[in-house]
Amino acid sequence: MIGNLPRRERELFEILCSVGEATAADLRERMVDPPSYSAVRTMMTRLAAKGLVRHRVVDQAYVYRSAPQAAQVKESALHQMVKNFFDGSAVSAATALVGLSRNIETDELDALQRAIDEARERRK
Repeated sequence: MIGNLPRRERELFEILCSVGEATAADLRERMVDPPSYSAVRTMMTRLAAKGLVRHRVVDQAYVYRSAPQAAQVKESALHQMVKNFFDGSAVSAATALVGLSRNIETDELDALQRAIDEARERRK
């Protein structure tokens, strides 16, 4: 879904997903090396045409929100990250994330172990 978006549209979409709702001006403020305000509006119009965002009017301003379910967006973004930074290896990504975590709680470790156990069962 979002993996095929141009870089700037993907950046806007990911920002929007992280904040929930925002105006074009709000989104522009959160961008790295932001383009003009009108360019942000144009990209948001493109995202709306693709069915990825919706808007409502509040005090004559468009307030945008993502259209897909958050779980779908997270899955797509995670897939793209694994593809781009870990050569498509979910195991490498998971190992890196665990390596970064200094204080993993016991319940989180248990959840990881359950996921590993379930993956082993699926292989049988």
